[in-house]
Amino acid sequence: MFAPALAAIRHAYPQWHLTLLAKPASASLFERSPDIDDVVVYRDPGIHSGWRGLLKLGHDLKTGEYDLALLFQNAIGAAVAARLAGIPIRLGYDTDGRGWLLTHPVARPGNAKHLSLIGYFRGLLPSLGITSEETAPVLHTSDDEDSRAAALLRNHGVGSTDLLIGLNPGSVYGTAKQWSFRRYAAVANRFVEAVGAKIIIFGGPGEEELGSRVAQAMRTGPIVLSGKTTVRELMALLKRCHMLLTNDTGPMHVASAFGVPVVAIFGPTDPAATAPAGMNHVVVTAQVGCSPCLLRACPIDHACMNGIEEQEVFGAAMALLKRSRSTTDIAVFLDRDGTINYDPGYLSDPGALKLFPGAASAIAHLNAEGIKTVVVSNQSGIGRGLFTESALAEVHGRLRDLLRAEVGATLDGIYYCPHHPDVGCQCRKPRQEMLIRASKDLHLNIGRSYMIGDKASDISLAVNAGLKGLFVKTGHDPDGELTRLREEGVQPHHVTENLRMAVEWILTDIRSNAQPP
Repeated sequence: MFAPALAAIRHAYPQWHLTLLAKPASASLFERSPDIDDVVVYRDPGIHSGWRGLLKLGHDLKTGEYDLALLFQNAIGAAVAARLAGIPIRLGYDTDGRGWLLTHPVARPGNAKHLSLIGYFRGLLPSLGITSEETAPVLHTSDDEDSRAAALLRNHGVGSTDLLIGLNPGSVYGTAKQWSFRRYAAVANRFVEAVGAKIIIFGGPGEEELGSRVAQAMRTGPIVLSGKTTVRELMALLKRCHMLLTNDTGPMHVASAFGVPVVAIFGPTDPAATAPAGMNHVVVTAQVGCSPCLLRACPIDHACMNGIEEQEVFGAAMALLKRSRSTTDIAVFLDRDGTINYDPGYLSDPGALKLFPGAASAIAHLNAEGIKTVVVSNQSGIGRGLFTESALAEVHGRLRDLLRAEVGATLDGIYYCPHHPDVGCQCRKPRQEMLIRASKDLHLNIGRSYMIGDKASDISLAVNAGLKGLFVKTGHDPDGELTRLREEGVQPHHVTENLRMAVEWILTDIRSNAQPP
């Protein structure tokens, strides 16, 4: 839930070296994050347990010679560790009696009970001179992790066109958060009968029996992975689901961060604080007077969960599934020069713009499928003084005219970075600012979108943003760009000859993931 705050810090201060202190499970989530430079694992239970462990943690942190500790966690222990480490600036909310340990205590918001945790964590950022809007978390997996997840699913009989529904019936928090395993099974049975879905059951260590009970109550055998995955494996598998049915848990937020539609069943906890971010989810509650109580085990009749019927959950899930299978929130982000048109170098003359054969028809095909098309282009010629923004506007006007004249193709947006590479701005690819702006302007789901380009920076942008990147060989030096990617340890999802073939691959990929109910 604090991933958006980390992204905002990275955006505001790209020169800072950011180290994350987190417990093992949380540390694993951020292994591929472009917003984190290092991770220190906080082992409690383990070597950092108790006051002696806290002393060791403070000693371990002291070796890092940190300048600032930003304490998202409210607990006093985090402030003690930062003080023991001798970190000169310690900033966090003045809660749990720890204000005297902080050099920059921040008053807890008066409306904290009604804030999402994302908003609550973002409330610390103004003290760092950062203003940001609330954005959804984004997580990242590697190509190797994705490939292993795909292979595991194939070995369990899940084909590329199968509709895959995940169930997460457990909760580390306590039994109060758990909906009946029988009702999970009943809803899963209805998914199988209604849309031929394949079902996969997730769960952490200690939840193996619960997963088995759900499976035994089903009429068709699901894939049961309860207690059998690492955090990283779980991430890659959740990413491949078409929907997750879950209690209020960590996997709920992981799935949401990958753009997976989520049906979240809430009982003792408050959706206003911990519901998934964004719009690609539905929360189901019983609306009872004693909720939210935040208890780990219900001392009475568990009405908040027992009052939620399987038909209500199934109906909400089917409506969300139908909505999420549409393409209205998907975009194909396109580099300009070398991808849509020939690259003459610092293009400033509208008359010199020449489309690649088939480029206009490829964009028109995306238009016909309801998929948004957005150009994102580095235009450092402005920062170098080679041409003006008004000249660039004329080039873009010419681009739109040529696309429209050839086959009636249109672009939903054009975004560009005008800065010199040495400026260190946040909008130059492979940084994500242009994608973030486009997603807000056009209401896009970045996790379901694609990037096509002829440069290593285009594919690196795709990796940074968590979308699928396709490399086209129509630029000046495709072999050199691909070599650069290999040297950086970055792989495109697909390499193809031109824009037309890239669009064909994307449409096949979208259709393989879209089985309408």
